[in-house]
Amino acid sequence: MVQESFLALREHNCFFQDLVRIKGKDFLTPVSRILIGNPGCTYKYLNTRLFTVPWPTESYDIKFCSPQIYDACKALMRLNDYLHIETVQALQGQNLLENKEIKDTAVIDRKQSFAASPTEQESVSKDQSSVCVSEDDRSLKNRTSYNLTLLNYMDPLQMLYLKQEPYFGMGSMAVSWHHDENLVARSAVAVYSYSCEDSSVQESNEQELKGRDPAVWHVGLKVAWDIETPGLAVPLHQGDIYLMLDDLNMTHQHCVLAGLSPRFSSTHRVADCSRGTLEYILGQCELALQNLQSDSDSMALSLKSLEAAVVKQVEEIHNEVEFEWLRQFWFQGKRYLKCTDWWLKPMAKLEEFWRKMEIMTSLVLSEVRKEQQIEEQRNETISCFLPLLKERQKLRKEWTARCQSDAAESLPEDQRPECHPFWTDDDECNMPLPYDLEEVIAYLQNLVQWIE
Repeated sequence: MVQESFLALREHNCFFQDLVRIKGKDFLTPVSRILIGNPGCTYKYLNTRLFTVPWPTESYDIKFCSPQIYDACKALMRLNDYLHIETVQALQGQNLLENKEIKDTAVIDRKQSFAASPTEQESVSKDQSSVCVSEDDRSLKNRTSYNLTLLNYMDPLQMLYLKQEPYFGMGSMAVSWHHDENLVARSAVAVYSYSCEDSSVQESNEQELKGRDPAVWHVGLKVAWDIETPGLAVPLHQGDIYLMLDDLNMTHQHCVLAGLSPRFSSTHRVADCSRGTLEYILGQCELALQNLQSDSDSMALSLKSLEAAVVKQVEEIHNEVEFEWLRQFWFQGKRYLKCTDWWLKPMAKLEEFWRKMEIMTSLVLSEVRKEQQIEEQRNETISCFLPLLKERQKLRKEWTARCQSDAAESLPEDQRPECHPFWTDDDECNMPLPYDLEEVIAYLQNLVQWIE
């Protein structure tokens, strides 16, 4: 069922090369990917935030573009549940938990697995005998309740160039040495591997080979930041599963070594969603907008407080919404519409909140321009406000350039990055401030120097 799901997603063109950023440069990943998981979840790697195609979850209204995509997402959700149980049993078998007498928490209510906040974790009583759920049970659940899977696909024979493994002579790499990032500490990773083997790709005679068989896909494993200790190359055959348990992802690095046949994988993770869910960012927006009020008669907008700490918090949230959500989402073009339109409404809502925050920024500027403003208060406001505007200007320039890079231009039109939100002074979009903030920043810097 899972293998059919991979093929259906490929048939519907749902796998995409990601435009990732490494050391200030953009690169297209050799592997094509899609993220599937809990509705509203995101996963960030190499400065790129991916947004889940939601798997079918009760109480969520999710419309898929075709019955095949729905079936695929449902099958991957079932695989996720299965891998959760396998992982719990493997951890218990390896005694990789502090308390060896652990109750079986393998079958966990799906609704509960959506949220286990740090405060909930901390509130569990240390008195094991007086509570139903022990700390180890909760730790086990938090470290094995996979909330998403990053699917990968690559046909090595279609790749013009693959990097060679640099330390141990392991051959062509589909994915270079790395740790999986943005995960809950010491959480497990489960990987299901499926190579589309055909009669033209036969395994070589192992006796004739020195090292690994180049026709077969492998996962490479090495001690982190160590090239003296020999690395391992473990073959991945049809339908193999491997688990990275406990702190293995922290103490070791892994890579994926390409075989000859096309290969899919489903990599299940416990993503750290403390700042990566739709629920979180909507909450941040509501927090920021608490400082905006409108006059009941004139409907004129004003700020409730000009305290430096309040202004700083609002502008930080403003930047977070713009650069961690809106620009990240539209940078990936219209790719998500191949599967579902689920993210369009939340993104429209976030943009509406962001526009209100643009008004809030303009209201702060209006206040510091007033002659009757007390100098000390004005200086304090500008000192917390100015660095965040400079950051906004820097990031806008960076994102505008990223959208026009050669790598971005090389993508198919429906995957091409959109520089959004974007406006010019002539646009009829009633924006309270210009897109380019150079003049605003220069004005504030002059004001600070004048006060001093």
